Amino acid sequence: MSETCTHLSTIRDVTPSADGCEECLKSGSWWVHLRLCRTCGHVGCCDDSPNRHAAKHFHATDHPIIEGYDPPEGWGWCYVDKALLDLSDRKTPHPRPIPRFF
Repeated sequence: MSETCTHLSTIRDVTPSADGCEECLKSGSWWVHLRLCRTCGHVGCCDDSPNRHAAKHFHATDHPIIEGYDPPEGWGWCYVDKALLDLSDRKTPHPRPIPRFF
């Protein structure tokens, strides 16, 4: 794991795209945890979820940084640099409680 991230400039204040994993909500699937893309606001499910939509979003878009998002957990991950990030002072607030599907 890298100790530095060269993609911090891509972090944006974003509006979440959905109240849960966008693709799982559309397909009727479930998730374990949510991840928020800090480039565009896409909400996807984590790698422990059956569909791994957050990672699929990264591979489709090259948006490098996600935030742990259920509830906002204060950490981020850069897929490119494989670096854990402290986002405790930049957490994205939830507009309402998130449903849990597991």
